[in-house]
Amino acid sequence: MLDLLLVEDNKRLREALRAGLGALGTMRVVHDCDSGEAALEFCLGQRPDVILLDVQLAGKMNGIETAVAIRRELPREPVVFYSIQDDDAYYRAFRNSGILSHYAYVRKSNYLLPEMILPLLHDAVAGKSFIDPEIESRVEEVGVKDAEAPMALLEPNEQEVARMLALGMTNEQIAARMGFRDKRTISRTNGQIYAAWGLGDTTTDEKVARTRAALIIRSGRLIVWDEKGAPHITDERGKLVEWSGS
Repeated sequence: MLDLLLVEDNKRLREALRAGLGALGTMRVVHDCDSGEAALEFCLGQRPDVILLDVQLAGKMNGIETAVAIRRELPREPVVFYSIQDDDAYYRAFRNSGILSHYAYVRKSNYLLPEMILPLLHDAVAGKSFIDPEIESRVEEVGVKDAEAPMALLEPNEQEVARMLALGMTNEQIAARMGFRDKRTISRTNGQIYAAWGLGDTTTDEKVARTRAALIIRSGRLIVWDEKGAPHITDERGKLVEWSGS
């Protein structure tokens, strides 16, 4: 019998899934909640065998951010994502999350019945991954789009700051050029740029993030650095390949 954490913001659906999955006999729903914050708190006290996680949740964190937060504490915790959302932001968050194993990600409308979800939960526990082909196609589509136009992920003022950052200007110089009296405004804007390009997750050193942002701007490509510091870009098929710098 596997212990399941169910995270779903729709109360009626959550109750139906809890009853349906429990009735199948191989899964015990040990806790259910509607937010990522509540899910993380539960996992810190009692580790479930697997998590069924809606992508859109109550609270500040979406399902993907929740999984990342949980896996910081519980490495490779098995997760099955499901969602009806078709927003680029969710696919971008999933692509940038670094979650590469022990998960499934499917459309809720295609896998709504408990008996259809159950095999995915067991596969996740067994270390197998599965992405609904429709979702995989959208993840790749968003990846290619972002890779070809990283500046499009920034707001106009962030684009202006990014261009000056790439010229090697200091925060004080950028603030003066843009007419800000407080250079901390530029620091905050830099943070938004790093977050948009996934640089805040790959380094805690502001100087490294700044250098990497400048490389992205100069190359015109969205570059992703792995945990060893190797840079990667997305090829025409939407796959990450190592970048040579040319």
